Amino acid sequence: MSLLTLENVATAYDTPQGRFRALEGVSFSVAKGETVGLVGESGCGKSTLGKTLMRLVPSDEGSIRLDGAEISQAQGRALMPVRRKLQMIFQDPFASLNPRHRIRRILTGPLKIHGVASRAERNRIAEEIVQRVGLPGDALDRYPHEFSGGQRQRIGIARALILRPQMIVCDEPVSALDLSIQAQIINLLAQLKAEYGLSYLFISHDLSVVRYFTDRVLVMYLGRIVESGPTRDVWNNPRHPYTRALIDALPEADRPREAAPLAGDLPGVQNLPGGCRFHPRCPYATDLCCRSEPLIDAKGGTHGFACHNPLPLKA
Repeated sequence: MSLLTLENVATAYDTPQGRFRALEGVSFSVAKGETVGLVGESGCGKSTLGKTLMRLVPSDEGSIRLDGAEISQAQGRALMPVRRKLQMIFQDPFASLNPRHRIRRILTGPLKIHGVASRAERNRIAEEIVQRVGLPGDALDRYPHEFSGGQRQRIGIARALILRPQMIVCDEPVSALDLSIQAQIINLLAQLKAEYGLSYLFISHDLSVVRYFTDRVLVMYLGRIVESGPTRDVWNNPRHPYTRALIDALPEADRPREAAPLAGDLPGVQNLPGGCRFHPRCPYATDLCCRSEPLIDAKGGTHGFACHNPLPLKA
């Protein structure tokens, strides 16, 4: 059963150069207890999608349903039940915590806003969650600057978990951390998922982490989903040349390169190419790719791709 469902979601920004769409025609779902990865280069719209789900950025079009309820237009107090079910872990553990607040206030604040129990009970819940995410016993009475980067991200995880949501949007939660700390945080997220029955949307540019951690993966390019499917299927049989290029970019000595390197840079969203958005960088582009934009078709969690000239299936 789907916990989160998006249908044809679009999000636009106003800039001095005009209005542009950072997301367009985005459709997918996340089932209860499922971890879905979202990958792509920096600037392709991944973080905008996470903020759109959280209603931190308003969507222009489309439907967003959480546990069966439409939330795409929710604002103000109507967001209260949404916040109880959907939370976010932000990318930067240094910027996402208020430096003037002790950890106790950071964690008990959401409980107070949502009218959870008494002050003593809120403190008890905060003490439990701090212990659960692996922070020292005196953490509640300290300030964010007294912690390392990995510890701050654990505080961010505790804050996201404190209301016991059904789903958490993880916006590149390990990209700012050392490799050894990344592994600890990923293992903690996996343990919390099993313990609390969580669903995750895991946003990352690192396919090696996504391969290990997710059940299903979405590949985004310039605001559109260009490939989606079970992680193992997409990894072993990528059909879109962009997905193949992302996989080939990973440093694995025992795996030969299977696609030509990408030409050029990611174009600006104010100057999107016509037809397939990927065609200026694609080694397999044809005249059809320049004229017509392919659409993805991946219903029921099957492997789908938006490409006129998909890569052949492996035997």
